[in-house]
Amino acid sequence: MRWREGRRSSNIEDRRGKRMSRGVKTGGGLAVVAAIVALLFANDFGPLINLIGGGMMSPSQTQQQSLPQSPQDDTAADFVSVILADTEDVWGPIFRQNGGQYQPPKLVLFNDMVRSACGVNSAQAGPFYCPGDQQAYLDLSFLNELQRLGAEGDFAVAYVIAHEIGHHVQTLVGTAAKVRQMQSRMSKTDANALQVMAELQADCYAGVWAHHAHKNRKLLEAGDIEEGINAAAAIGDDRLTQGRVHPDSFTHGTSAQRMQWLQAGLKTGDINQCDTFSGVRSG
Repeated sequence: MRWREGRRSSNIEDRRGKRMSRGVKTGGGLAVVAAIVALLFANDFGPLINLIGGGMMSPSQTQQQSLPQSPQDDTAADFVSVILADTEDVWGPIFRQNGGQYQPPKLVLFNDMVRSACGVNSAQAGPFYCPGDQQAYLDLSFLNELQRLGAEGDFAVAYVIAHEIGHHVQTLVGTAAKVRQMQSRMSKTDANALQVMAELQADCYAGVWAHHAHKNRKLLEAGDIEEGINAAAAIGDDRLTQGRVHPDSFTHGTSAQRMQWLQAGLKTGDINQCDTFSGVRSG
């Protein structure tokens, strides 16, 4: 990607170097299970790690520890800032064209654990967006996890960031609130299915961003689109669980679904092509 000449966003909040240590003891086995489940099925509308044994921390149970930053992390943070700025440059005009005003989110960089309006979340849950404070959260160590999963390349990282910003778009236009309202009246299976639709729409919105970023600034290079599609496949629920979890429990979509909707946004650049909810009734 041709990113180094891009502008940097002023909406980065860097909490790296300050690590939260937990003052509440949890069972070792439960903590491991929580980390694995959170990694596989973290819900961008409220990550699961707090619900299955992670626990909540009060201010008296929080300690701050300084952590050194590597040059690689500084480069990655610079990249994140450029991609965030580019999402601002894409979504601002799209909102104006549709009679609205885009309000950019903050993106918080952190180490290990972070407190948000959605609770206290571990880096093991992966990147997430919290509608309660309208902020995205990212521990740069997740980039290593992407590589381990076979999702390599800078556009793979950009896709993940743009996906979380896609959830911010859903919050601004009211989709996220409507999804949560509908889920409150549904069975767990139906709520999961609706969550998949929300995640796939965020994938499509990530594609919309990439379409316009390349059209306006020639951001993408040869092989970048393939990197993004490969990343979408690598983090599909079916690929991550390798058949160990029933599809009714999926919350982000299969590899095929994620690739399909990312490509829909990439090819068209049209938010109207991102209606993953067709046929769903509100009640």
